[in-house]
Amino acid sequence: MRSFDAIIIGAGQAGPSLAGRFNDAGKTVAIIERKYVGGTCVNTGCKPTKTLVASAYAAHLARRAADYGVVLRGEVGIDMPAVMRRAYQLTLDSRHSNEDWLEGMEHCTLIRGHARLESRNTVRVGDEILTAPQIFLNVGARATIPDFPGVHDVPFMTNSDIVVLDRVPKHLVVIGGNYIGLEFAQMYRRFGAEVTVVEKGPRLVGREDEDVSQAVREILEAEGIHVRTGAECIRFAKHPDGVAVGVDCTEGEPEVIGSDVLLAVGRTPNTHDLGLDAVGVTTDARGYINVGEDLSTDVQGIWALGDCNGRGAFTHTAYNDFEIVAANLFDGDSRKVSDRLLGYALYIDPPLGRVGMSETEARKTGRKILVGQRPMTRVGRAVEKGETQGFMKIVADADSKEILGAAILGTGGDESIHGVLDMMNAGANYEMLRWAVPVHPTVSELWPTVILSMKPA
Repeated sequence: MRSFDAIIIGAGQAGPSLAGRFNDAGKTVAIIERKYVGGTCVNTGCKPTKTLVASAYAAHLARRAADYGVVLRGEVGIDMPAVMRRAYQLTLDSRHSNEDWLEGMEHCTLIRGHARLESRNTVRVGDEILTAPQIFLNVGARATIPDFPGVHDVPFMTNSDIVVLDRVPKHLVVIGGNYIGLEFAQMYRRFGAEVTVVEKGPRLVGREDEDVSQAVREILEAEGIHVRTGAECIRFAKHPDGVAVGVDCTEGEPEVIGSDVLLAVGRTPNTHDLGLDAVGVTTDARGYINVGEDLSTDVQGIWALGDCNGRGAFTHTAYNDFEIVAANLFDGDSRKVSDRLLGYALYIDPPLGRVGMSETEARKTGRKILVGQRPMTRVGRAVEKGETQGFMKIVADADSKEILGAAILGTGGDESIHGVLDMMNAGANYEMLRWAVPVHPTVSELWPTVILSMKPA
């Protein structure tokens, strides 16, 4: 049996940084990883997908070269093996950088293998038993495989598979009209595939306001992506041309024939084989570990961070989980998950940046609200770039002047949203943002104008 001051199971976004804090404090820490250091973000999520998005954007911009007075000779081609190699190399570089960092820590031991809890302070990895008074679970999540009829009778991909695909599908059918599915849909359309998105719900990105959902759909359809919503009977069968996907939508053909299928219908936490039951760590009905405001589980001395706790599904929320735990353990702080103001982005082109409440969510609070909105055609930077799709929106409390939330679906939206996010984090009201003097010409400079356009809703 080996003893440590702390054991971390999983080397995703929260784990290595937490190991670093223990190491810097002179405390011994074991970090256990059964597959790839870096977790989803580095290996099958943000790092490779955003690299692929960049290649797809380059192809899209090249096809539009004439719009900018740029002359290209011949058609724009896609070397998919080269595209994939570029993304994979960035993944390897990030993974190896994380490994080197962990292995270079004086008081940290990186252990490869599958970990299971045996008690509240012991962990088994193969034939070895490790013990520590503090254990942190950072085991992440994986793609959900839904129990659709015929799903196991046909070949399909998840995000983990498609990021290393070195060919362009003839017709990619994406099951799931949310964030992951839509990014791959637009990406592969720009690589030259025919693409159909099949969504069970009535609209794409259903958690967003209806005007956002509709604008996203129009952006994708303008690029030739087929969208099938209201697919109440999704099923699969083998077909001579690939896979037959049954949709039974109220409009259009009841079946779509694709060469390839991508399943992008959600994530499942990797908590089923950790031995949680044996030590009394409880989960909700979906398998997410129940945690308190300080991310502790209901077993003293065990915490859960990142995607496995259901309190955030993003790299930045996982890292913030680390920050909360580290601040409380090492800095004498009392940080809580509820202190977090959630922002996120959908990385289609143009991207959607979001923070706080949507207009729909704000209405449900019963407050008197103000809503301001302006199209991207009013943004000088968007006009100059020839990228005027989308709009900006802000929602505020009419009485307190508190900014409740904002959305920007438009060029630079993933960056511009931070102006509002920072104001909200600082507790500033919309008058303070109204009188800010943003730099011209930028996308962010329109926020004061959007505020001036606010009306009761």
